[in-house]
Amino acid sequence: TVAGCSRPMQVPVSATGQSVTIGDGEIGGIYPELLRSLGGKDGCEFVLSPVPRARQELQFETGKADLLVPATRTPRRDEFGIFVPLTRSRATIISLDPKRAPFKSAYDLLERKDVRVVLVRGFDYGVPYQELMEALQRQNRLILESDPVAVARVLKASPGDVTIMAPIIMVGAIQDDARVSDLADKLRFDPIAELPWGENGLYLSKASLSKEDSATLQALLNRPAVANTLWKSFQTYYPASVLKESIRPRDSR
Repeated sequence: TVAGCSRPMQVPVSATGQSVTIGDGEIGGIYPELLRSLGGKDGCEFVLSPVPRARQELQFETGKADLLVPATRTPRRDEFGIFVPLTRSRATIISLDPKRAPFKSAYDLLERKDVRVVLVRGFDYGVPYQELMEALQRQNRLILESDPVAVARVLKASPGDVTIMAPIIMVGAIQDDARVSDLADKLRFDPIAELPWGENGLYLSKASLSKEDSATLQALLNRPAVANTLWKSFQTYYPASVLKESIRPRDSR
């Protein structure tokens, strides 16, 4: 058995497809369900609070959050936390224009200067993603929004624009929102070499957690049953065609 945590764990979350849903102050979705299922029987309580994604990242970096959930593994986040891998995932270029030639690379995207790119403030898919963001900013082609639904609304209003995120996040965000749910079967996913499959899961804060609590949480979250439960949840929430583009079980290659 795992010893309990010494105090309730503070977990700010932001809407992330079906991974984290926030509606009328209620927090649900795949990761909150997972944490709640671990909460009762294992003696660790997780206190979830809704915040915008950029603030969620900031609270994690400043030691005001015990967990960052969910998160792609990146070098920047590794400075602030201990990563627990639970799935493998990737981001792709997502667009609505069926006639446009597919994007093959970040260079390809940068060359097509008529295309604006709409991203979620606070999302991070590693160094190539950050470099692409900076290059787009220099070209005045970058638009930042607070969450995936806001991105979807921009794409709907100007279908020539594109975004970059994990397909499950985009599909999950729009399927519950009447303003953009009609986009679900129109989305195009273009994988690019600069954004390969990487590890996804969550981070435990190096700043806010005691060594004992950190060890307890690592023991709890690294149990094989946790990754298995999570993968089953993804299969329940998403069609196989979307999973194929963006998420795989932790131990797949």
